[in-house]
Amino acid sequence: MKGRKRFLPLLLLAMALLLSACGAAGAQTQLEKTAAYLTKTVSEPQNASVGGEWAVIGVARAGAKAPSGWFEGYYQRLCETVREKDGVLDPRKNTEYSRAILALTAIGRDPRSVEGFDLTLPLADLDKTCVQGINGPIWALIALDSGGYAIPETQTGTQATRESYVQYLLEGQSENGAWGLAKGGSDVDMTAMAMQALAKYTALDGVSAALDRAAAFLSAEQLPNGGFQSYGDENSESVSQVILALCENGIGLDDPRFVKPGGTLAEALERFACPDGSFRHTLAGEGNLMATEQALCALAAIHRAERGESTLYAMAPAAD
Repeated sequence: MKGRKRFLPLLLLAMALLLSACGAAGAQTQLEKTAAYLTKTVSEPQNASVGGEWAVIGVARAGAKAPSGWFEGYYQRLCETVREKDGVLDPRKNTEYSRAILALTAIGRDPRSVEGFDLTLPLADLDKTCVQGINGPIWALIALDSGGYAIPETQTGTQATRESYVQYLLEGQSENGAWGLAKGGSDVDMTAMAMQALAKYTALDGVSAALDRAAAFLSAEQLPNGGFQSYGDENSESVSQVILALCENGIGLDDPRFVKPGGTLAEALERFACPDGSFRHTLAGEGNLMATEQALCALAAIHRAERGESTLYAMAPAAD
């Protein structure tokens, strides 16, 4: 009888530890499933807005397993593209360089030396970067800050500085706290992305106030079920971008401003998950590659925050 009494507490302790371990494993299941889905579906990531850099960034920053040679294959294909295009990834859109810089930094490659070309150089041209509207400076800042890269001297146009990009964003914020593709617009995704870009600049005049207004806008736009809609459709990409905005700014997903009666942001994103690890664009849709790539980035950001690691876009060695 005494032996049984001693055994029961040990059994209960073992069960508690097992349940705890299962819970921890369960928390990572969706991230692992989504990373596995992407590395299988995007078997040869290219220099592309879908099926390329975002998959590489998500998998790398999630610390997920990738098939042997998967990252190196992306790098070699990007090198081929850079050679074929003589260093010009796109004559009009500088976001093409920003996206490549982020992927290269995520896998430990130097974007300033790719087949003899400096992919940060186009971002030194303020005028050309801002031709795309708010999108250009947003991703220029995120890309340059990802590795703490100095802005080179431009060979064309107006010399960009971090401060000039920040100022462009501040001037583009609407009265309601939002950003859109053009000045004066209001869009959930663009507002979340602008918050990601400005997260490191709270020491500059006006940035903290702008971020507060943007957070208030997003909180007001959040649906009662915890999700977001854009252009009339509730969608996963908007949820992913808001999650990234909060994580980049050190705002917990349990912040009362973003916990609605029907759920949290994490719960809202989970509703779009498919059994195979992919994510839907809309609740009525099927697995969507762009939605899946953005969801993996959001899941990686959550995972990194929970582990006390640097944010998704803080990739400089000193940041980890």
